[in-house]
Amino acid sequence: MIDDLLGARSRAWLEAPHGMRALASEDAFQDHVAEMAAAAGTRDIGASSDDLPGLLVDVALGSPAVCALRALRRIAPELAWDDPCLLGAAAEVAWSFRALFNQHDAVALLRRDGDDHYWRRVLSYCARHNLQATLDEYAHYLVDAKVLGAKAAEDRAIGVARAMAQALAIRPSQIDVDDVRVDGESLAIRKFQMRGRFAMRLADYKDEDGAVARLGGVRDAFNSPFRPFVLATTSVGQEGLDFHPYCYRVYHWNLPGNPVDLEQREGRVHRYKGHAVRLNLAERQTTVVRGRGQAPDDPWKRMFEHARSEAAVDTDLIPYWIYEGSVRVERCVPMLPFSREVTRLAWLKRSLTVYRLAFGQPRQDDLLRYLETLVGEGIDATTLEALQIRLQPGSRDVPDDQPPGTEILDRPPLPCPR
Repeated sequence: MIDDLLGARSRAWLEAPHGMRALASEDAFQDHVAEMAAAAGTRDIGASSDDLPGLLVDVALGSPAVCALRALRRIAPELAWDDPCLLGAAAEVAWSFRALFNQHDAVALLRRDGDDHYWRRVLSYCARHNLQATLDEYAHYLVDAKVLGAKAAEDRAIGVARAMAQALAIRPSQIDVDDVRVDGESLAIRKFQMRGRFAMRLADYKDEDGAVARLGGVRDAFNSPFRPFVLATTSVGQEGLDFHPYCYRVYHWNLPGNPVDLEQREGRVHRYKGHAVRLNLAERQTTVVRGRGQAPDDPWKRMFEHARSEAAVDTDLIPYWIYEGSVRVERCVPMLPFSREVTRLAWLKRSLTVYRLAFGQPRQDDLLRYLETLVGEGIDATTLEALQIRLQPGSRDVPDDQPPGTEILDRPPLPCPR
């Protein structure tokens, strides 16, 4: 629905060749845009049905185009609501959602319990499950991830929209499966193919049409609120890459050989404004953006700023890297009872504590061997923490008996279980 106050520029964008018409060249779509532009110029909407109010509510709350428009406007408040750049960016995101909801699994999910028109079920689903909140959070993350904060508002909106569209455009991979059966004294192998989008490998792959999808596209899709939700990778394959935006659980299919590799693996999801941090922030700071009558420009920016103002320590670590709450980075290790992994995991966790003691020290290998010898002789590794070089900020609270100008260094708990 196009507001009368903003109608002139919106209608111009609808009718312009570089406006909404540029999304697709199919004749049916062009006719749809022309009919929409004509309807925007009249107040006569014809006969209305009884469910028109419900439809308008679903459009306002759940339309991917409307939700994208609001999300982009919140990270680029300098742009007017009917700015052609903003409208075009929102339309690009909405067009990508069209491809997402045309996937076989999405169609099966939405059609399973009703016979309504599919587009109505999509609107209702997005409204009920708060697509707006999903896109608000995703847009806030992309501004940082794509280094768009200092860019012009137009570049910010376009950059975020393109990143969203690319993540939504990931195609299902084609998985070759061997069905092995015993046939008498021989093995019968039947080969068949499956589609894979829920879980994917971090690698180049061929989609169902035979086109090659690049590793970067898989990573960007995983670092989004959309599928794939599981990413399989090797320690070498994930080196230097971050997976923290929408992941806080690391599943170690096999244990690494040393504590450094363990720290590197789990460090992929323990990063700036990671998923665990944002979940804890939403748990504790939603009252900052609720019940004010008018939505803030960027709700996540406001929550982070408010959390920092409440922190006992004035530092960039809190709340951006560390923020306490019910969610922590999780380490999952599949182990059989009495297997080698049981003792190996205990050794890795103990060695990890010792490794952190050697951080920042010269000749770390020699120091690690010496500390491991002490631990092996019965000294508890936690008692050695007083020797550690600590980089965490100190507390603002100084006791009365503390010399002036000094700080107490209380180590904040890491969002990773010991």
